[in-house]
Amino acid sequence: MSENVVIDRIQKEVDENPVVLFMKGTPMFPQCGFSAAVVQVLSEAGVKFKGIDVLTDPSLREGIKQYSNWPTIPQLYIKGEFVGGCDIVREMYASGELEQVLDEKDVPRVA
Repeated sequence: MSENVVIDRIQKEVDENPVVLFMKGTPMFPQCGFSAAVVQVLSEAGVKFKGIDVLTDPSLREGIKQYSNWPTIPQLYIKGEFVGGCDIVREMYASGELEQVLDEKDVPRVA
């Protein structure tokens, strides 16, 4: 897969899904502790999200790092905007900032 195809695929996912988590594994079966932690935060916040497993595609795994200019995975996007990785998402959740961002961007949540 060429780099542009991967970047286009990432852009399409980010554009079409209100909340996207590029992660190792799946939301049901995370393959690393950091991905599991972000899944837990999003679940506790009642956020529906699309999880995309970067382990199934090496070009995607590298492409997401280039796309965001961020070296680690997981990576969370809300309404097209890169939020951050595990530590940032956990800190935002703990401080209430994640709730604020979700409200500002009008992200629906489950009860």
